[in-house]
Amino acid sequence: MNDMPSAGNFPEQPGRRGFVRAVVGSSLAAAAGMPTASASATASRAAEPGLPFHAWAPSPPMGWNSWDAFGASVTEAEYLDNARILAERFLPFGYDVATVDIQWYEAGAKSSWYRPFAPLVLDANGRPQPAPNRFPSAAGGRGFAPLAAQVHRLGLRFGVHLMRGIPRQAVGLELPIAGSKYRCNEVANPGSTCAWNHDMCGVNPDHPGAFDWYRSWFAQLAEWGVDFVKVDDIAAPNYHAREVELIRRAIDATGRPMVLSLSPGPSLLEQATHLQAHANQWRVCNDFWDTWPQLRDNLVNLVKWAPHSRPGAWADADMLPVGKIGLRNFDGDGRGERDTHFTRDEQLLMLTAWTCARSPLILGNDLRRLDDWTLRLLTNPEVLALLRVPGTREWHSTAQGHRFVCHGPQGSWVAWLNTGDAPWNAPLPAWLPDARRDCWARADLPAGTRTLTLPPHGARLVRCA
Repeated sequence: MNDMPSAGNFPEQPGRRGFVRAVVGSSLAAAAGMPTASASATASRAAEPGLPFHAWAPSPPMGWNSWDAFGASVTEAEYLDNARILAERFLPFGYDVATVDIQWYEAGAKSSWYRPFAPLVLDANGRPQPAPNRFPSAAGGRGFAPLAAQVHRLGLRFGVHLMRGIPRQAVGLELPIAGSKYRCNEVANPGSTCAWNHDMCGVNPDHPGAFDWYRSWFAQLAEWGVDFVKVDDIAAPNYHAREVELIRRAIDATGRPMVLSLSPGPSLLEQATHLQAHANQWRVCNDFWDTWPQLRDNLVNLVKWAPHSRPGAWADADMLPVGKIGLRNFDGDGRGERDTHFTRDEQLLMLTAWTCARSPLILGNDLRRLDDWTLRLLTNPEVLALLRVPGTREWHSTAQGHRFVCHGPQGSWVAWLNTGDAPWNAPLPAWLPDARRDCWARADLPAGTRTLTLPPHGARLVRCA
């Protein structure tokens, strides 16, 4: 690969830990050769003028999610192993959210294949509870509070996946809603169900008890110490706008800053204003896996949605299927455990695109099997700095692929994403000064560099003088 990093030419990362989130932004800026400022001040400026919840995600959320590796079956031990590695090796670079994905309340979950109408672990008010056989610290009605406390001690934020609506089991049992005069069966809409998972049915947003349900559920999540919620079956194929609004109100009522992520996608551009007003991030694609056609098509989604992202409200291109995935997840290619099918060039292209478009960076791999090349790919400070730098961002698409320019007070970045099957000799825009720095190689370029060569399915990212 021309001037592209390989296993042998990534500079080594320092073995650092103990960073607090408040200094991550300025640390990346310093590593990228940019002027630094306090991250808290940067976050405060970035969140204005927005709604209060925008301040909870001033830059795109970064972290790890259990789905790509474990499907619906992750255990407490597996989750904690990955959270510890996230804190040790990724927190210094901004990755600070560790999320338990779907069906943590299903004791018999074994993979990404759901058991139709499986019995769920619920409390007396119909709220899902962690299955104690999978999450032993939840025994005795303690819920996720002990696990969240462990994650917080690592310096991380604790995230959980939720399905929209009320458990069908709670509806069938006619369980009372905590703090309400209504019962689950009175509030539910049995005709509003998920096509691919049978756990829940939607609420009737016209019923006065609909908010009571979400308020009671999110109050419990707040008591447990949840910091991030990924709500599924809500953004596509049907956008459940009124349930989104109920969830927004319920989070706000807790007084706890829980980042709200909406899935799956693709969301529609005509929903952009509503999404910005209620969520911190939303999916722009269906579940994303490690195939070139999906990556090529997702670049189009990112380019289309990039103008609609703003501090606190981010278009989300889904998790990054890098490293070892599919341990108990048979989605994607259907064969289960594997190393990502993406080539190294394609992984560089993916990280370049997600970073330039400021998509959340959520890892999906089993971090216990992390290799050095993947670690260096995901923790390059000169690339990650683009998640936070201010400036005008422009995209231009051609037959060969896409060009990105970020131009602001801290300089100019240019990226090219080659979606073709042949090398691309990509020129700098005439109005920009010469390219001086190869951000992926972390090396200076020869004086007078005006054209760069991209391999097929590859990318280049440079800084100009």
